Amino acid sequence: MHLEEIVPVLQLSIGPVIVISGVGLVVLSMTNRYGRIIDRSRSLAREIREQSTSELRHARLQLDILLKRARVLRMAIALASLSMLLAATLVITLFMIELIAFNNAMPVIVIFIACMVSLIFALIAFLIDINMSLSALKLEVDIEQYERENHRRATR
Repeated sequence: MHLEEIVPVLQLSIGPVIVISGVGLVVLSMTNRYGRIIDRSRSLAREIREQSTSELRHARLQLDILLKRARVLRMAIALASLSMLLAATLVITLFMIELIAFNNAMPVIVIFIACMVSLIFALIAFLIDINMSLSALKLEVDIEQYERENHRRATR
């Protein structure tokens, strides 16, 4: 195989490599969120062990939301990682097809579609996590407003 034959394959490989790079940045963002969820869950679990029964319900609701978010983010990270693995497989497949002079594009098409579908589902799971984090924030705000109203009633 000559260099002139490899250059077009290298040019074709740039697309999947860019996908790997971009998805890597998304995975970095997801893992940062995941780490924050784990840290917050640990501190909430510690608070639950130390709190009075009136504050316990609120902390447990928060912990339940964090657990659901962690599961969704874990799935998003796994799907995004699968997308990167498929993109890497696509690069190898492109080279192997050229190397053995296989004249069928179907493996490339299937791997590319699987890569993009995996990425789509990863991003959907990421959006679900973002919505779930807003529901956790709403719970915090509702409890704060409830406590403020109770404090006003008590001071009257």
